[in-house]
Amino acid sequence: MPPIPRLASSETRIAPAFLDGRSAAVSVQVRFGRVITLLSLLLIGAAFISLWSGYRMLHFRDLFQDSVMQTVLFRLRMPRVMLAAVVGASLSIVGAALQSMFRNPLAEPFTLGVSGGGTLGASVAIALGWGASLFGVPLVFLTAFAGCALAVAVVYRLSRTAGVMLPGMILLAGVVMNLIAGAAVLILQYLTDYTRALQILRWTIGSLDVVGYGLVVRLFCFVLPGWIILFYLARDLHLLAMGDDVAASLGVNVQRCERLIYFSASLIVGAAVAVGGTIAFVGLIVPHTVRLLFGEDVRVVLVGSFLLGASFLMLADALARSVLGSGELPVGAVTALAGGVMFLWLLVRQQRYAAF
Repeated sequence: MPPIPRLASSETRIAPAFLDGRSAAVSVQVRFGRVITLLSLLLIGAAFISLWSGYRMLHFRDLFQDSVMQTVLFRLRMPRVMLAAVVGASLSIVGAALQSMFRNPLAEPFTLGVSGGGTLGASVAIALGWGASLFGVPLVFLTAFAGCALAVAVVYRLSRTAGVMLPGMILLAGVVMNLIAGAAVLILQYLTDYTRALQILRWTIGSLDVVGYGLVVRLFCFVLPGWIILFYLARDLHLLAMGDDVAASLGVNVQRCERLIYFSASLIVGAAVAVGGTIAFVGLIVPHTVRLLFGEDVRVVLVGSFLLGASFLMLADALARSVLGSGELPVGAVTALAGGVMFLWLLVRQQRYAAF
């Protein structure tokens, strides 16, 4: 008589799934450790390169004797490097979050018109001479935040039809927002006086020129709450990237999550634009580089984009300060040149996959 096959017990059935879950958790932890270690080392190296790059070479042995070199390092170079790190990390983590939420690899603050809305808001404050502060907050920060929030709301409204996200409409709405914001900024430059028109031009091309640490501290106070919210929503973003229905079935409050992401993105990009102007494509280049190096897990991508974004903008600013010798290029032009090429490559790649 053949042996009677035994049915698998519940423990036997659960064990492989439990082991798979444990191995997946270990894999994520390993990737986290690898990302933080490698990109932290890169961040330290980028900081040293950026500190020592510029029209005037700094010699370590002279820092203890030459007061001019001490001023250049501690009052000019170091605040600028810190500002580049904060702005780069901010734009990159927002780009990673927007790409995950919209499930579109071409989404980032510039292509979605968020940076354009922030630039328009800051330009309005400059053109009207709103240099004052409200409860200690500069009005330029507030108007830039309002412009970003308006841009995000318009893009989100246009990209959804009957509750369905339309990926093509996202980019189309972002292009339209950038065109409208760019036209409005040009009108403001034409109507305002020469000095304010130059200030608006500085905002539109992007610059990290700063003296002292006051502006850096104010920016950090604005972007820190947005960073905390996005890192807190990392798991929800990871599930949201699989689709609204999947995320909702796994316990994610989709509407609340989206609203928090909109608020965080508007706050972070608004503050970054108010300080550094329109620095394009940082939020596009960096998240894709992290995905190519460390995989598609959104939780890993957020951390990696944060660290790599700081390094990328520091190195881009070092290049902008060094390439002309005695002068400097706008850092926004450097990032736009690099990001524009990658944007076209991603667009061709997406169309090629869509053809299949």
